[in-house]
Parts: sequence; C-alpha cells; structure tokens
Amino acid sequence: MRLPKEIAAFVHAFRGIVQSVRNERHMKIHTAFAAAALVLSVVFRIPAPHFLLVLLAITLVMSAELMNTAIEKTVDLAMPEQHPLARTAKDAAAGAVLVTAVFAVIVGLYVFLHPVREWLAI
Repeated sequence: MRLPKEIAAFVHAFRGIVQSVRNERHMKIHTAFAAAALVLSVVFRIPAPHFLLVLLAITLVMSAELMNTAIEKTVDLAMPEQHPLARTAKDAAAGAVLVTAVFAVIVGLYVFLHPVREWLAI
C-alpha cells in the first residue's frame, strides 16, 4: 500500500530521526541530555516561559545535529577520499552543532541554576 505523499514525507523524516539516534554517537548524547532536561523541567516545575527556552535549546541542538549528520553523510558519499573542501564542510557543520550546544548550556544554567541551588540547600 502506498502512502499519500504528505504522509510519506513525515514517515521519511521520522525514519531519519530514528536512524540518527540509533547510529550517531553524538545524537545519542544529545538525546540523553534532552531527556534529562525535560525530566528536570518537570521535577523542578519550571515555569512555562523557561520551559519554552529549554524546548528551543533542545530543538536547535537536535536540528543542528541532524543537519550535521546529513552533511557528513553527503560529503562522505560525494567525496570518499579526503579533500580540504570536504573537511571544511564537515567542520562548519560540526561548528553549527557546537554553537547550538553552547546556547543550550547557557539556557540550562539560566533555567536550572536557581532551582538546583534551592534543592541542594534543603
């Protein structure tokens, strides 16, 4: 049975996410940190605006990591041997992940520092 194009697009996108989580070490790490941030948001009853910041940080990091994976795989397919331009493309994609991850750490400190300090004081 063939799925309508609109539904098939979602199926393919979801498959890409699942494959990345299963096969990419950094995606597993980002997923674990995202899950921890979501659990801590519930445990500490983070206010809605701060929770939205957490969701934004998670979304940016996961999206950047998915794009990084896509770029790396495409470059590897197109240029199996090492080439300076291939390295530049891969490094730039990894840099995008680093920028979003630093943003996520800053958000995490902003959102969780006070609740964690209060919890440790008890």
